[in-house]
Amino acid sequence: MLRVSKSYIRDLAFEVIGCSIEVHRELGAGLLESVYEHCLKYELSKRGITFLSQQRIPLRYKDLDLEADLRYDLLVEGCLLVELKSCEGIIPIHEAVLLTYMKLLEIPKGLILNFNTTNLSRHGLISLVNEHYSELSP
Repeated sequence: MLRVSKSYIRDLAFEVIGCSIEVHRELGAGLLESVYEHCLKYELSKRGITFLSQQRIPLRYKDLDLEADLRYDLLVEGCLLVELKSCEGIIPIHEAVLLTYMKLLEIPKGLILNFNTTNLSRHGLISLVNEHYSELSP
């Protein structure tokens, strides 16, 4: 992982959330997750923000490499993991999955964005950090 600061990641998360709000404002709620992902990638690209999407997450148990097909939605600038949802609500398992993906990839911060809500920033956003975040400089 790149050595970045907490302030860099906070600013980056702010940009990603802004892009997400733009997508939500244009499209509204009720569409498939893949539609929102496509549009969010467009918004990120327009702003020159680099990302990877739908990449496989390596999974290792002790000395065993597992062939699990775990994939994240977006990894932004190599330091912010974004999981997209279009569901009735964010539930604890969504948070657990994001935290596990962050641990496996050694990513310090993650966002869950649920587009199936009337107000994305108020009801459709969860921001999580882990021990890698606390190790970063301010």
